[in-house]
Amino acid sequence: MRVSLRARFWRILLRKIFKERGLSIEQNRAQGAQMARYFRVPKAVSVEQISIEGLPAAWIRPADASLERVLLHLHGGGYVTGSLDSHLMMCVPLAQTLQTNLLLPEYRLAPEHPFPAALEDALKTYRWLLGQGFQPKNIIISGDSAGGGLSLATVLALREAGDPLPAAVICLSPWADLTNSRQSHITKAEVEPVLTTTALHEWAACYNGDANLKNPLVSPVYANFHNFPPLFIQVGSDEILLDDSLALAAKARADGVDVSLRVWDGLWHVWPALGSLIPESGHAFDEIGEFLRVKTPLDK
Repeated sequence: MRVSLRARFWRILLRKIFKERGLSIEQNRAQGAQMARYFRVPKAVSVEQISIEGLPAAWIRPADASLERVLLHLHGGGYVTGSLDSHLMMCVPLAQTLQTNLLLPEYRLAPEHPFPAALEDALKTYRWLLGQGFQPKNIIISGDSAGGGLSLATVLALREAGDPLPAAVICLSPWADLTNSRQSHITKAEVEPVLTTTALHEWAACYNGDANLKNPLVSPVYANFHNFPPLFIQVGSDEILLDDSLALAAKARADGVDVSLRVWDGLWHVWPALGSLIPESGHAFDEIGEFLRVKTPLDK
């Protein structure tokens, strides 16, 4: 599929905003908050901010959503940035496309709250959903970028604790290897418009300090994926984290997981974050919807 004119425009703009300016963590947070101000929630969707045992979260509820299923989405931002507001632009149209209520927790961020704070908050949110009466077979866990890695770590931790697992996991451009040592950090450095390996090294240090970056709960690509639910991975061809997705898919398949990998030619890191600003976001959401219809059909 040819990359749209709008996507090409935003690719240039994102490079200037993020990559060329080399923003600090505080500047990234401020930039995310500024971009969030331009998004308006459509009338057909309600957004309700709640507290989950002290953890801020938001319910995103499309008017036509199924009451049975819920999508628990873990936002990206390198574990150092990202918020409820910054991810409405992506999560609202995602929930609408899937006709599914979406729960978006605002997990604690590094460096103020390093590992395992984000993982603890993700586990708390999933277990809270179980306590609200949702069946595991009707819960999907998704995440973008660092949130993709966190979604994997959450299910790994649930499995080891003996908790019931969600029906599926969806990863959008997951940051699954915090060693940042894979070849695409070199081969895709020029075409990547958003991320730099230097920034990723800084964020990894904020998140996990000098501890083992190959800990599977930090870098899930090093995990054993036995008994893991169906896994959907979506990634752009032009991102330095491309090899994270390729290695993750290969490792999970080798461990017996039902893996669906989609590499989108000419697109960059978490392009669906732009929501309705580019048509490629909608196409990506449609692809996720088809995966869920096939792998996790709702009972009639």
